[in-house]
Parts: sequence; C-alpha cells; structure tokens
Amino acid sequence: MNKKISPETDNLMRSLATGVDEILNGKKNPRRNGFVLLVFPFGAEEGKRCNYVSNAERADIVVLLKEMVARFEGQPEQSGRV
Repeated sequence: MNKKISPETDNLMRSLATGVDEILNGKKNPRRNGFVLLVFPFGAEEGKRCNYVSNAERADIVVLLKEMVARFEGQPEQSGRV
C-alpha cells in the first residue's frame, strides 16, 4: 500500500518547512539547526504512509530516527501532551 502524497499536503509541508527553516536559521549559511517534520494520517490501519520534509540530508534523518527510537525504547512509558 504505497500511496503518493497529495499535492495539497506536499505544498503545505514544503511551505511549513520553508517557514520553520527561516525561523530556526534565518538566512544564515551554514545552518545551525536541523529539523524534520513528520506528517501521517490518524487511524489504526497498518501500513499508512508517513511523509516527511526536512532541511537535512536523508542519511542524517535515518541516523536521527534510529537514535530517537533507541532513546524512546529506553524510557518509561509516557503519555503525550500538546
């Protein structure tokens, strides 16, 4: 089940990424702060697609996500908050 991202979601994510990058880094080069935005549909259906946008290279995001999973798995269960 490999659905493509909708053009509306793609445009929204790219706009958000541009804004977040400007807020975090201004117009400076090289950037000081990296980010990744994950967007996924709510629901329990297995195999739903998660899309991401970032100002970093994909390989760096893979390392980051592996580190985050290891960190999350080592922490006691916590409830989410907004």
